[in-house]
Amino acid sequence: MTASDRQSGEGRGAVNRPRQQRPDRIARVTAHVVSIPRDVPYLGPLRDGEFVNRAGYIVRLGNRTLYPTQDRSIVLRIDTEQGLTGWGETYGIVAPGAVRAIVDDVLAPVLEGRDPSAPAVIHEDLYDLMRVRGFFGGFYLDALAAVDIALWDLLGRRLGVPVSTLLGGRRHDRIPAYVSGLPRATLPERVDFARDWQARGFAGFKFAAVVADDGAEAEIAALREGLGPKASIMADLHWKNSAAEAIRLIRRLEPHGLAFAEAPCAPEDILGVAEVARGVGVPIALGEELRTVFEWLPRLQHRCMAIGQPEMGHTGITEFLRIGALCHAHHVAIMPHAAIGVGLFMAASLQAASALQKLPWHEYQHSIFDPNLRLTQPTGRTHMQCEAGFYTLPDGPGLGVEPSAALLSEMGA
Repeated sequence: MTASDRQSGEGRGAVNRPRQQRPDRIARVTAHVVSIPRDVPYLGPLRDGEFVNRAGYIVRLGNRTLYPTQDRSIVLRIDTEQGLTGWGETYGIVAPGAVRAIVDDVLAPVLEGRDPSAPAVIHEDLYDLMRVRGFFGGFYLDALAAVDIALWDLLGRRLGVPVSTLLGGRRHDRIPAYVSGLPRATLPERVDFARDWQARGFAGFKFAAVVADDGAEAEIAALREGLGPKASIMADLHWKNSAAEAIRLIRRLEPHGLAFAEAPCAPEDILGVAEVARGVGVPIALGEELRTVFEWLPRLQHRCMAIGQPEMGHTGITEFLRIGALCHAHHVAIMPHAAIGVGLFMAASLQAASALQKLPWHEYQHSIFDPNLRLTQPTGRTHMQCEAGFYTLPDGPGLGVEPSAALLSEMGA
């Protein structure tokens, strides 16, 4: 072999090694606040004493919690040097500028120039950035969720497969959906509204106790009479009660066939929720406000819940899957939460949920999912849908959906 042969890698016994390409790098990370008008505020019309303040918020007197009058969300875009794009989304319903500021000032400068192909590793690194500054909850974790979703979307698009494939494979092509919220002014109207959904093939219904004007017991009694014995009826108690109050209330609801009680008392009251779980005869569901396995673990150890409700807009895909595995190890079923969004983190939730084993239901926020479906378009042949009591998943790569022209226009992109 000559010197030139050795230099070129040719000659007898030489190994042809592919020329290594420089990995793609993140070029830009941008966050956009999106506001979508809605006809009826979330949870229904205003009650006596409720009003819209100058920032466009309502304080719901039933649980003293702030809600927007529009559907607001944060859409996050990651662009790479080689021209690929990944899309993410997180909560923006209150103070969306806080999340955008975290992305712009903290996360984007750290992410720029990084290889995007390891979403879980990047998630851990970003989590550690704010270790001494209250990083383990709130707006910072919401911002991380948007980045994480976008990175998984980007990886799926690069490889040409859905996110569910990246997560180990899809167990469910259809996911049972329960109708969440009955946003009508009076109880008879809410019963009729639920019966309309039942006629469309839905079998599960959740009412919000904080806007049950005649009381939760009257609400479930009327719904049971209107929907019949086979319907699954759930109650969202919106963290309003003490442990003792929640136990008394849930026991009054049990004779009406309550399927589960959600968020019975304050989310920080771990021992109180555990007391409720031991003191009633129906499953307790919670978890929408919990963002990491570190928040979930003590509640699972105290047996606070039989149903876990991770919210993709708070967790991102990496933590969602870790929470799912933790719940599986504690024999807790997963029924993912779904709240206000333009559809990107909803698609992420469906992708990740489809890879889980115990998945009795996924929440269906009909007043958000249906009108906002126009804001996304499929990356493959089919779009996500929710019809006749089931979600069907998109078949395209990544999340399976991406912003439509309508959403891009709302973003000013």
